[in-house]
Amino acid sequence: MKKLDRYGYLFIAPFWVVFLTFSIYPVLLTLYYSFTNYTGSPGEEVVGFANYARLLTDTYFIEAFFNTIKIWGINFVLQIGVALLLALIFSDLRLKLKGLSFFRSFFYLPNLITISSVALLFGILLDWQHGSLNMVLMKIGLISDPINWLAEPVTAQLSVSLILTWMWFGHSFIIVMAGVSGISTDYFEAAHIDGANRWQMFTKVTLPLLKPILLYIMITSLIGGLQLFDLPMLITDGIGSPDGSLNTMVLYLYNQAFKYNNYGYASAVAYGLFLITLIFSAIVFKGMFRNERTAQKKGA
Repeated sequence: MKKLDRYGYLFIAPFWVVFLTFSIYPVLLTLYYSFTNYTGSPGEEVVGFANYARLLTDTYFIEAFFNTIKIWGINFVLQIGVALLLALIFSDLRLKLKGLSFFRSFFYLPNLITISSVALLFGILLDWQHGSLNMVLMKIGLISDPINWLAEPVTAQLSVSLILTWMWFGHSFIIVMAGVSGISTDYFEAAHIDGANRWQMFTKVTLPLLKPILLYIMITSLIGGLQLFDLPMLITDGIGSPDGSLNTMVLYLYNQAFKYNNYGYASAVAYGLFLITLIFSAIVFKGMFRNERTAQKKGA
């Protein structure tokens, strides 16, 4: 049996070799580089916490942080709002809508499109000279002159948020709908007998029972939102124009590493992003469960 146990280690060895080489080693190497002035050439010097001290006072990183939060915040509110609205409509016992499987697939389709294709598509649609959006708005008389959507900070951030909402609301809708499907109809029937209207059933029955689902969506969306990179990179010139409004934290990291060769500082930015994600996730967890404990105490 001991000989057979040794063969087991041979079977799991390839996984551990790949995991240690391509996961653990890069993480530890990045941690080491974050304490150096490494620029891609041999002979880096250890600078201690200088990169982290610079990170705390770097106005460009702070601006990138707030840009990321704004873009993600608008996207999340719209995304979860549309997902809840659709779930409310399709789960309404009085409406009894059919074709849920078709609409789930239809709403999820944007999530399957590669981000490069999405950036190309919306780059054409939002083009201020020949874009379809400006042409339609001018045709129906909502605007008199074409708008350069990606040339102004406010419209650029709003455009990216709306694109992300279009891409991800179907994903959130499927998860929310799965949660709604898991709620027993007895709760809704009891609420209906007690005279509750649709809004009361939604706020007093559906939302409280969906709290774990909404927590999951918020955490995963937050983690993905803080890592926003590809769309701002592809839809603009790669440096976060206009006026740095689309310069997200990961885009700033990318430019520091691969454009300016500040690999040491970029490594510190990577670990700073990790800590920010960890702190935000902990705050969301604590806030959600504290509200739940407060509600339980009131009920008791």
